[in-house]
Amino acid sequence: MKLLEGKTAIVTGASRGIGRGIALMFAQQGANVAFTYLSSVEKGQALEQELTAFGVKAKGYRSDAADFAAADKLVTDVVADFGTVDILVNNAGITRDNLLMRMNEQQWDEVINANLKSVFNLTKAVQKPMLKQRKGSIINMSSVVGVKGNAGQANYAASKAGIIGFSKSVALELGSRNIRCNVIAPGFIETEMTGALDQKVVEQWREGIPLKRGGTPEDIASATVFLASDMSGYITGQVLNVCGGMLT
Repeated sequence: MKLLEGKTAIVTGASRGIGRGIALMFAQQGANVAFTYLSSVEKGQALEQELTAFGVKAKGYRSDAADFAAADKLVTDVVADFGTVDILVNNAGITRDNLLMRMNEQQWDEVINANLKSVFNLTKAVQKPMLKQRKGSIINMSSVVGVKGNAGQANYAASKAGIIGFSKSVALELGSRNIRCNVIAPGFIETEMTGALDQKVVEQWREGIPLKRGGTPEDIASATVFLASDMSGYITGQVLNVCGGMLT
């Protein structure tokens, strides 16, 4: 029996990195997957084919999670195409790193909108079908940076810390309707984004992690499958640090 057999999931920002890893593992575990992408059209189309190869229904939507009306339309379209939504993974996010003294208003606003407002937009939209069926699992992607902060990432840290407070509140509001809301806080995850970094810097980071390696998108995807599945039926309002021991 596959852990997500027959469930329908929305995964935002799934054309690459962590989002792509989650979408693939969800499909492997039997979930029908609706996913969003913004700029990577070709990658989005390729992912759709990869997912359907697992024998599930999959569809990519070009949609900006930071746009309130677009997020609402996305959920309406997914319900029309798939019949329901059981799982929401708010994964879409960006960075605009800079020291506070050099950070401009645009760098602040873009990160807050893409990372935090997007979570509000999608969670608010997905409430309707989940309340109707009286069940659902919402998983929001934060970061260890949202838990402990990081120099040069005040905007990113604020957005990711905001996700934690938001998620705990949603868990309290929707718990009586059997809708769960949890947070995953990834540590240093090695994706194509980190592949562009100086290898000496990457090695230093690895050395500072108790497990002595960076995480993989699959490490995050495994935790997400657990929180999406009925195995975590009594878990809500929690932050799961998937960081190789960076936070202890």
